[in-house]
Amino acid sequence: MHKTDDTAAIRLSLPDEAATLALGAKLADLLKPGWVVYLRGDLGAGKTTLVRGILRALGYAGRVKSPTYTLVESYDLSRFILQHYDLYRMMDPREWLDAGFRDDCNAGTLCIVEWPEKARGLLPRPDLEIFLEMAGEGRTARIEALSAQGRKELHAWQGFDS
Repeated sequence: MHKTDDTAAIRLSLPDEAATLALGAKLADLLKPGWVVYLRGDLGAGKTTLVRGILRALGYAGRVKSPTYTLVESYDLSRFILQHYDLYRMMDPREWLDAGFRDDCNAGTLCIVEWPEKARGLLPRPDLEIFLEMAGEGRTARIEALSAQGRKELHAWQGFDS
């Protein structure tokens, strides 16, 4: 794993699924209720695998599935509720509002949103944005902090090798 020179962003190499799950576990220590996290990446880039790693580290032992067909999977955890959205199938940004999701992202909920561009202009501003890209047999991850709280936590985060 490598830290970039940009102090508000981290770039990591994820050689396999285990590394993606491990990154999710490390992110679990960083993420806070009330935060919004955007996940970006092509189909198969590991977005749901990353969320699975987060959930496992937060104590969730049940099945973690992609919300591609349900649009959202909700997990009531001991510390907060995690809402995992997959907006891939949305055809119009207003579907976010029509589905009643706007009120779901609140102080007691961590909202993780795949394909956030599908609800462009209607989603809350993210605290973190995570980009996953294919890199040979593995993946690369770039984590960017986009809020003051996100920058503060990312600067303090020791969950990566420098």
